[in-house]
Amino acid sequence: MQMSQTKTCPKCGATWVDGQHYWSGTGALGNEDDLAGLVCNKLGNDDCINPKRGSEEGITWADRLDSLNKKQNELDL
Repeated sequence: MQMSQTKTCPKCGATWVDGQHYWSGTGALGNEDDLAGLVCNKLGNDDCINPKRGSEEGITWADRLDSLNKKQNELDL
């Protein structure tokens, strides 16, 4: 029986199980690019273990705000 390999980021608490990222707050399947855009690129430091830290491919808080604004505009019509 093979044991799972689990790593947890000491900076943000994100978890990787057998190389797959999971969000720390929900345990939901994660995306390393989104983690970088939402957390690591702004708050990460050398303690961050996200291999995608520095990636600009993922979602950012600016992207989420833009999406919310668009939905609000649709509701206002």
